[in-house]
Amino acid sequence: MGNNGDSILEMYLYDTNSLLDQLDTIMLEAEQEDSLSQDNVNEIFRIMHTLKGSAAMMEYEPLMTIAHRIEDLFYMIREGTMEVIPEQDRPQLFDLLFQSIDYFRTEVKKIENGEPLSKNIDSFLAAINMFIDKIQKDKTDGQEQPAASGAEGETSGQAVAADPAYRFTLRVYLDEGCGMENLRAFMAVNDVKEQCQDFTFEPTDMETDSGLAAQIAESGFMMHFASPEDRDKAIQIVAGLGFVKTYEVIDEAVALEPTAVPEESGTDREEKVQMVKVADTSSEKKKDDAATHGTGHQVKQSLISVNLSKLDQLMAVVGEIVITEAMVTASPDLKKLDGVKLDNFNKSARQLRKLTDELQDISMSLRMVPVSGTFQKMRRIVRDMGQKLGRPAHLTIVGEDTEIDKTIVDAISDPIMHIVRNSMDHGIEPDEESRIRAGKNPEGEIILSAQNTGSEVIIKIEDDGAGVDYDAVLRKAINQGLANPDIEYSPREIINFLMMPGFSTNTEVTEYSGRGVGMDVVKKNVEAVAGVVLMSSEPGKGTCTTLKIPLTTAIMDGMEVAVGDSIFTIPIQNIR
Repeated sequence: MGNNGDSILEMYLYDTNSLLDQLDTIMLEAEQEDSLSQDNVNEIFRIMHTLKGSAAMMEYEPLMTIAHRIEDLFYMIREGTMEVIPEQDRPQLFDLLFQSIDYFRTEVKKIENGEPLSKNIDSFLAAINMFIDKIQKDKTDGQEQPAASGAEGETSGQAVAADPAYRFTLRVYLDEGCGMENLRAFMAVNDVKEQCQDFTFEPTDMETDSGLAAQIAESGFMMHFASPEDRDKAIQIVAGLGFVKTYEVIDEAVALEPTAVPEESGTDREEKVQMVKVADTSSEKKKDDAATHGTGHQVKQSLISVNLSKLDQLMAVVGEIVITEAMVTASPDLKKLDGVKLDNFNKSARQLRKLTDELQDISMSLRMVPVSGTFQKMRRIVRDMGQKLGRPAHLTIVGEDTEIDKTIVDAISDPIMHIVRNSMDHGIEPDEESRIRAGKNPEGEIILSAQNTGSEVIIKIEDDGAGVDYDAVLRKAINQGLANPDIEYSPREIINFLMMPGFSTNTEVTEYSGRGVGMDVVKKNVEAVAGVVLMSSEPGKGTCTTLKIPLTTAIMDGMEVAVGDSIFTIPIQNIR
């Protein structure tokens, strides 16, 4: 696969993972409320429609098939509201959606690793079909449900372009090189459908014909509206899409394909061609006429995607600039110029330091991302483990907008996941009766919080479970030869045994624990990014694991300390 193919695959993987994260969040909230709002139903339908289209373009047939059937299911729900799903069947609906998310994530991971996709989807597909059949059978109105794909085309009305009833036209151009132009155009059309119903678009087969990508990349695509109000709504929608470059407003319906237009007289044809030329080539005039006529608009982009390796290169260069600036302004040669006035030099040096610090802050901020993406993924873990272990619990998230270096966020994602799993498996009591006897809420709670202290970020994972049995931990440590039975250990020393290789208090190996591979790996991963892991526990009340993580490892401030003839630099974050 060439560079273009690689970029398309990379974009497909990024978009698919983003959609799955979005779907996961919607479903977790819906399961808690035991219902789906109409907005959520529409959003899930749109997500599945997009997943189906992109999988079809990439020729991932199993993914396309599953997405298509889930789309059919949510078409039924969208047309009949959530009332078509009896309350007793809603847990099954939620489980099907979560299974779909897991299926897509597993297959996407295979695509990333260059592995073949699983083609045996019969059992999962049968489960979806059985649920759809059950819902259709339970319906009392007896109306036949059309397929989602057919309904999708009919709701928009594939009328002939240049229909006088749809004379308010919007032509949209996409960013150069954005890839999958036909599907992105169809995504834009779907977004517009949520606000406007009475309009047509062309090319009408942009969803299924990948050959139209080149045409749309060059000439854009068009939407024709029956009213200017609907077109204004569409303008607001497309202006907010990250892959839209420009759009043009035309007060006549103009077909993209000349062959689709009925034959006209020479005069009419000249007038129509002239209109197209005005719409396409009047960029200079647009600047003067946009305020009064609104015929041309440039969509301002507020976000762009940047390869992380480029940011790494930028940080490396900035780091060299910072070091070079320090070498120049603190050069020993300057001390040899006693008696020489260096006012201009010192003034320039101060200005250089100010600009260097500003450049450093800006370049570091480019790498900073909120921890919300990692934190939100933990909701699914708590949900799934709670069901499998029979331990109802909920996750409370605090400070999810706290920002950390992207590289560090990726490095601590697995440690946080393991600690949350530990809280569910070892911390939360195995039954509600035990919690009630201890005076606790029957439902367990795990609190995941992040706080920026200026030089570092403190992440805490707290549970209100049974806490650590210090005596049991010490006995296990003595049995494994990790502790001396003749020495008295403090609670902090005992709890640190939990982070030693091969140590586990579980006597049986389960899906989640018992192998002794866990907290020691957490400790190593956190220390690999210059972080620290601390644990504390109060028997009967719960356990708290604290991760102290630097904001970034790219550039650190330090304090110079002279010891004799030697000069040492101590990182500021290590000074208390």
